[in-house]
Amino acid sequence: MASGRMEFHAQSIMQHANFAYVLPNDVEMAEVRDPRHYDRPTKSLILLHGLTGTDTDWLFGGVAQEMAIQYNLAVFMPTAGNFFYLDRGYRGGNWGTFVGEEFPDYVQKVFGFCAKREDTFIGGLSMGGYGALHTALAWPERFSACIALSSALRIHALAAGRQDGVMPPAMFRDVFGDPASLIDSDRNPEYQYLNLRAAGKDIPSIYLAIGTEDSLYDANQEFRRFLEAQEADFCYEEGPGGHNWTFWNRYIDRGLGWVLRP
Repeated sequence: MASGRMEFHAQSIMQHANFAYVLPNDVEMAEVRDPRHYDRPTKSLILLHGLTGTDTDWLFGGVAQEMAIQYNLAVFMPTAGNFFYLDRGYRGGNWGTFVGEEFPDYVQKVFGFCAKREDTFIGGLSMGGYGALHTALAWPERFSACIALSSALRIHALAAGRQDGVMPPAMFRDVFGDPASLIDSDRNPEYQYLNLRAAGKDIPSIYLAIGTEDSLYDANQEFRRFLEAQEADFCYEEGPGGHNWTFWNRYIDRGLGWVLRP
């Protein structure tokens, strides 16, 4: 098992970007629950942090190393600020392009991973759950599946002027723009999904999970009902739990099990 941290100069955000990585290059097979994952080449997972997080969250709070071992995954975790992994329309502020395009390109160049759509997934928690959905739907040619945990999907609440949560209203507006235009914009994963479907493009499969005691539960139910109405390729799971690592560590495992099902 190799792990570490690196940085590189990212043009889309005009700064040095930190990221952590885990590579399952010397795994003892006695540790692995299902050795069949090692009958194929290593696949790639980009894993996103939540609000106020950094690239090390999934290493120190989460189970990135364990998931790399169990599922034969090269895991890459970028730091991307509090901008919900969205482009702001100018070089230096394009956090969506950073995580959806420039970062995977750099990973491919340096590590040789994230090269094929069918072998590349993206996941995240809270703000990163929203970011994983948005990124997968914005770059469907790059990602074949998305794992969205406790996703910050307050799109309908924001559009209706309900800006509850830890972010101040001015920050919501700065990130998401005019609430009156939010529903019919590419900041809304439902809008993204409908556009991909209308264009006849391949849409990444989606794993969606939320704790029943999570304040984001209702928002995730709205998105679940949307996916059901679209007859999407998705799996929804819920269970006891709040907005915490106990829930996320259990359900990243379940999500990967679904994405990598035989």
